[in-house]
Amino acid sequence: MIRLLLISNSTNAGEEYLGHSLIKIKKFLGNFQPQNAIFIPYAAVTFSFDQYEQKVNEKLESIGLSVKSIHHFSEPREAIEKADLIVIGGGNTFHLLKLMQDNDLLDVIRKKVQNGTPYIGWSAGSNVACPTIKTTNDMPIIEPQSFNALSLINFQINPHYLDANPQGHAGETREQRIEEFVEVNRNVYVVGLREGTALQIEDHKIKLIGDKPARVFHYGKTPMELGPKDDLSFLCLDF
Repeated sequence: MIRLLLISNSTNAGEEYLGHSLIKIKKFLGNFQPQNAIFIPYAAVTFSFDQYEQKVNEKLESIGLSVKSIHHFSEPREAIEKADLIVIGGGNTFHLLKLMQDNDLLDVIRKKVQNGTPYIGWSAGSNVACPTIKTTNDMPIIEPQSFNALSLINFQINPHYLDANPQGHAGETREQRIEEFVEVNRNVYVVGLREGTALQIEDHKIKLIGDKPARVFHYGKTPMELGPKDDLSFLCLDF
């Protein structure tokens, strides 16, 4: 069974780090107690991987979970092979994908998840679960080998989706940017995940978690507002 928890953002405004995310992670894991959870911190840019690992573990300990960062292993592919949980944190998606590619991790993570290893990602960690990172909000501070990512799902996610058009801003809104994507990529759905929400995926079942609807885009269709009670199976997961 494929099991994914793809969270829009780690932290809501006014919360402690991983505030709303810890609740979702705990429910997702249920009675499962990982003994070898691997954390991928490659989205960190302005702070060290050690700092990232420590920051995450300080919060995860409250739900009885700890992770070990992939950067401690001399053979990162082997570490993934032995993992019973894969966690990928947020930050810069281009930096994350570049280092995942450089360490030859895409195929081994994909196979592990397809064979049942649970996957948790937030922000950039949700972006790389998609076929590509083309719907990230991040600045391309580094050039990956390609935009192709893990393809754990066959639709795109736009984390941190915002409806707002700030006063005095004359540029494109987030919706307009996504409409550009679906104009060029006409067979691909894009799910705009608002802050505080997540997609929980178990095999071909997709559940929206959180108190805000998702905004779903596809070429030639009016964007849809879908909530936790709506059927999201049309997103056509293909494993």
